[in-house]
Amino acid sequence: MRRIPLLAPLLLLTVGCGVVQSSKDEATDSAREVARNAGKRLYGQRQRTAEEAGRSASFIDGVEVMRVSGTSTHEGHGVDVTVRTSGSAYNSWLDPEEVTVQRCFVVRVSPDSDWDEVPRDVRCPDGPAMTFAPPPEPPRLPYEELRAKLPRVPEGGQVDEAEVRRTLAALDLNPAIRTEVKADGGRVGVLLAVKGNGFDPQDCLLARVDPGATEVWVPPRIQRMPGEGGCTVGNALDPKPSPH
Repeated sequence: MRRIPLLAPLLLLTVGCGVVQSSKDEATDSAREVARNAGKRLYGQRQRTAEEAGRSASFIDGVEVMRVSGTSTHEGHGVDVTVRTSGSAYNSWLDPEEVTVQRCFVVRVSPDSDWDEVPRDVRCPDGPAMTFAPPPEPPRLPYEELRAKLPRVPEGGQVDEAEVRRTLAALDLNPAIRTEVKADGGRVGVLLAVKGNGFDPQDCLLARVDPGATEVWVPPRIQRMPGEGGCTVGNALDPKPSPH
């Protein structure tokens, strides 16, 4: 009977140590899940440079970018982004203090990676988290200038596609602004657009020159989202209905 009190503290210590280790594992799993969700956010087929992938990762809540390797998502293995995340877990009723850990993982960004790919555990690099310069501001789209310069054709007149193209050339647009002109059924449609980031609404202007009417407008935000087809010259010629 005298041995029981001696064994009890040892038993509690053994159980307690086991629980502490388990809590660290759970906290690590929690940190890994943050990195895994970051991989889901970065997943996509759009080509990005290593800097663009790293900058995008740095905007994700709970993620610090520690290292970026590779050149482009579409070259070789793709881009490896080493991220540092935190995770927490409670010990147990024996010791109800919260355990918090910081861990590092490699998130692969490539068209060949899986959407739900499990990030690889790595030792955290020394030094502070990386910082990235903000992306360059997109050029301003010349709404007022386009509206003022496009030709006005009277009803019953003929729209001259070449004149529309000369008007655009005379605007001396920033090279980053993509232009499209298309004639169809006696009308001429115009698109001015800047490259989007694949996530946010794209910046674009649409215009249509009809006999009796010249219009310039910005499509609704929902139509300018990736995949919605709002920033196309076809939408200038035959506009999609506005969302309600």
